[in-house]
Amino acid sequence: MTFLELAKERYSTRGFKPDIPVEREKLDAILESAVIAPTAANMQPHRIKVLQTPEELAIADAISPCRYNAPLAFLICYDSAHTIKREPLDAGVIDASIVTTHMMLEAWELGLGSVWCLAFDPEKATELLKLPPNIVPVAFLPVGYAADGVEPHVFHSTSKPLNELLL
Repeated sequence: MTFLELAKERYSTRGFKPDIPVEREKLDAILESAVIAPTAANMQPHRIKVLQTPEELAIADAISPCRYNAPLAFLICYDSAHTIKREPLDAGVIDASIVTTHMMLEAWELGLGSVWCLAFDPEKATELLKLPPNIVPVAFLPVGYAADGVEPHVFHSTSKPLNELLL
C-alpha cells in the first residue's frame, strides 16, 4: 500500500473491541513510529504516556469521554523545557502533533483503529497522572481493533478541491 492509499483509507475509529488487547509487537511498532517522527531541530521533546492497565484506562475515562472502549490509549505530550520557541509559537505543540500523526498512521497500517481526541482535559490529565509542570499534554489517542459495524464518519471522504487550498 502506498502512503497516499493508507492516508485515504484511514479514518477515525469511534468504537473498539475492548476485550482484544493490542499485541506488544504492535504497541512497540507504534512507539517506534513516534521515535522516528521529525521534530524541530530534532529536539525530540515529545513524551508519551501509555495507558493500558485497568487503573490507567480509568484515568483515561476521567480525562476524556472519547476512549470508545479502546484497550489502549496514548497521551502525547511535550517537554516545554526542550522545545524550539519562536513567539508566539512553541514548536512542542507542532512536534507532538507530528508524532501523533505518525502513531495513528502506523496503527492503521498494523490493522488497528485510532481516534485523535482533542476532547480531553489536559489539566486533569496532568493532575491524575502526576505529570511535572514542564510536561504539556497535547493529544489523546485511543487505539485498538475496531468494533463490528464501525464506519468512517459521513464527512470522512469529503475534501475541498485542491485549488481552494492553495494560496
